[in-house]
Amino acid sequence: MVAMYTIAGRQVGSHVLAIATLTTTFAGAFLATRGGSKPEQQGPPINAKSKEEESFVKSFVNKVEGEKK
Repeated sequence: MVAMYTIAGRQVGSHVLAIATLTTTFAGAFLATRGGSKPEQQGPPINAKSKEEESFVKSFVNKVEGEKK
């Protein structure tokens, strides 16, 4: 025998309320403890003597990173 409750004009069984309560609790705990997004890692600064050297190093790094994926 299931106890029935009237919620928003509908009859709802106690087992449905229990499942909804557990689902909400575990989903809330999961969302609260999963952590935020990780910031993008910054590499060491490029100590270039000219803009051309800096652009060459940046393009080289981008090329190498593209090959890794």
